[in-house]
Amino acid sequence: MSRILKSGAGWRLGWDEKAAQFKGLVGGDNWAMELTEAELDDFCRLLGELAKNIEEIASELMDEEKIACEAESDRLWMQLEGYPQSYTVQFILNTGRRGEGKWPVEAVPGLVRAAQMLRIF
Repeated sequence: MSRILKSGAGWRLGWDEKAAQFKGLVGGDNWAMELTEAELDDFCRLLGELAKNIEEIASELMDEEKIACEAESDRLWMQLEGYPQSYTVQFILNTGRRGEGKWPVEAVPGLVRAAQMLRIF
């Protein structure tokens, strides 16, 4: 399968193997941004790492304690912010055409699952 578009409440994630330059897509309800293959790889990898990190430190936090975790590559910066069980995701694309996006708490679980599975077939 060369073209994949996954979506849920508040998020979209896509892959088009045949696209010349921008093979990836990330988006929310009212916005979307195309990404290069390398940018999409970084996005999925960093999102997975951050979600795992917040899950691992959840037991060390008090119930009302908020947290912010950041990660970055040469191409993008990403942050999770909120509580271990409910947080927002924000990213800033630092290369090429530049841009940024943010997903609300409700959209994040689906986005994280989709990012882990996007190109596994």
